[in-house]
This record gives sequence, structure tokens and C-alpha cells, in this order.
Amino acid sequence: MSSRTLVPIMTIALACYFGCKSADTESEQQGENKTNVEEVEMPETTQPNMPVRPLANVAASDRMEYYKNEPAMVIDSQKKYGATIHTNKGDIVLELDPFYAPLHTNNFVFLSQQGFYDGLTFHRVVPDFVVQGGDPLGAGSGGPGYLVPAEIGLQHEQGVVAMARRPDQVNPEKKSSGSQFYITLKPTPFLDGEYSVFGKVVKGFEVVQSIAIGDQINRIDIEEK
Repeated sequence: MSSRTLVPIMTIALACYFGCKSADTESEQQGENKTNVEEVEMPETTQPNMPVRPLANVAASDRMEYYKNEPAMVIDSQKKYGATIHTNKGDIVLELDPFYAPLHTNNFVFLSQQGFYDGLTFHRVVPDFVVQGGDPLGAGSGGPGYLVPAEIGLQHEQGVVAMARRPDQVNPEKKSSGSQFYITLKPTPFLDGEYSVFGKVVKGFEVVQSIAIGDQINRIDIEEK
């Protein structure tokens, strides 16, 4: 088992299951394709000739460590946000929580609008536990090149969406993976206080239940309410 791959281990080593690459590793590998998120302007669909979902046509593996820093705030914390994950099995509709998890909501909105998730897969499915996706490498060790500060507080009810992370041994601050997320298939209270929940499924849970390893995220659309 590679130390960079997520591995399901209960109780003491639960974080190893939801882990991704360590902060040190991500910060040291500065590829030529990496871009400072603060320098990237969000596409304005109301303006002509502006790029829409600029990463949609970038090979999935080339999105690995594409950015240098977590994104600047692109959401309004006073508004509500929804997300529709279009998969080959059907649509999963999420209600995001910018009040309790503004950084994670902002990150998910940013990556979705950039097209980061387009064409990625669900690389891990554990029956009666979770489905997990969002790795540009499709193996459980990839990310966008940054971590997201922990926003721990919401409980792991059935159908919540939360971010994976590396274990406490290498990540004592419990920072989240920049892109890997999971959806719980049933209540998992033993994860409470360990991972950052930032939304929940409000429609299409039967689609979540049907997801298998290798199923595709066609795209994620964001709705501002």
C-alpha cells in the first residue's frame, strides 16, 4: 500500500482512509502547470469571449497540483448555494453550507466553476459507508495543489458531503484535501470532529447509492440562491 493512497482503517487510523497527499509534499512539488489561484479570475459568462470552465478541456492528470494556493473568496456568505453533480448514473443535488463552512463551500464552488471536476471519477466506494471522488489522478493521492483549513463542526448524518484529508500524524491541524470529497451512505458519527462537512444531499440520494468505482463525474454546476 502506498503511503499516498487513501486506506480505510477504523477508529485510531480513520484519517488514513480519507487522506490524500501531505501539505509538505504538495507544497514542494511546484510543477510548471501550477497557477496561483489568486491570479485566476473567475469566468464571467455575461461577458463575451471570456473562458468558461477553463479546466474542462485540460487532461485530468494535468490538473494535479494545478494551483499554488487555495482560492480567494468567490462566494457571498450571506447567500445560499446549491450544487448539482452530474454523473453517468444520474444527478446528485447538494445544498452547500457557506455559514458553517465558508472556506470549503468557496473551494467547492471555485473548482466546480473552473471545470476541475469535469470528467473525474469516484475512485473509492465502501458499502454502507461512503463514496469518494475528486482526485485528478483517480487513485486517491491527488489534489489541486493546496489544502483547505479545517472547518469541523457539522455532524456526519446520512448523505452529507465532506472533504477527505491526510491522517493526524502528518496533518495535526486536520486540513482538508483541496478537491477529494466523500458522501456518506449512512450516519457515521465516529467521523464527527475529525473531518469538515460542508453540505448535504437534498435530491438524488438513490444515485449516490448506485455509484460504483470508476463512475464518472461529468460536471458540477453551481446555483446561487
